Amino acid sequence: MMSLILSSALLFGAADAFVTRPSAAHAGRQRHPFLNLPNAGRYASSTLMASTVEGRAIVGTATPMSNFVLIRVDITPEQTEGGIILSKSAKKKATTGTVISIGPGETHQDTGIVIPMPVAAGDKVQFGEYDGTEIDIDGEKHTLIRNSDVLVKYSGESPTLANVQVTGDSLLVLPREEEETSGGLLIAATSRKANKPSTGTVVKVGPGKTAGTGDVLPIDVAEGDMVKYRDFAGTDINIEGQDYAVVKYTDCLAKF
Repeated sequence: MMSLILSSALLFGAADAFVTRPSAAHAGRQRHPFLNLPNAGRYASSTLMASTVEGRAIVGTATPMSNFVLIRVDITPEQTEGGIILSKSAKKKATTGTVISIGPGETHQDTGIVIPMPVAAGDKVQFGEYDGTEIDIDGEKHTLIRNSDVLVKYSGESPTLANVQVTGDSLLVLPREEEETSGGLLIAATSRKANKPSTGTVVKVGPGKTAGTGDVLPIDVAEGDMVKYRDFAGTDINIEGQDYAVVKYTDCLAKF
């Protein structure tokens, strides 16, 4: 049986993101090899043993391609801590989940070297609210994102400042809100600059960007440094009730 690449017309508009392949164990048999597997054991490897993708039955393993990451999205709470049931419009989209499988990595267009993936199956991750493509696998909500869409990875049930790690050449920054002028005058909220804060303290530093040679380029910023970054750069993230920004090193203009 030939491999089947799920095209944009068939699935979700990212034809290079996902592929299904028949397993060797299934060769010569008509019986689906995964029906007897317990649900909890389906995500043990870097490929996903699935019965249906977007309601279509498949045979074999479902594997992300290139630098795509398949995430099983965390379930959004149906009600508040006070017991108020949330409407669909009031529910906040879940942006955390568990990495189910990963692609082999992106091939550098000049050198042909495959850039290693920064996450692995089993990692917990947080990603941007509007990132990724939703996909239904066996009736469960999943999302396909690129590795560059991962804001932080962490261990445990939820992200904390102690357990989060930024990937690649990203920085986790605590933005500085300007509340007064240099002369000490307080600024009213309506008079503040309309754009987001673009100065803050670095609290986490990624390992660096992987070059086309496969070498990791170090980042010339350390935890505790203050940085000035481009207006509107970075992605907002909330950790333990505190707002942070994940900023690319290339968007940083100065440190002090």
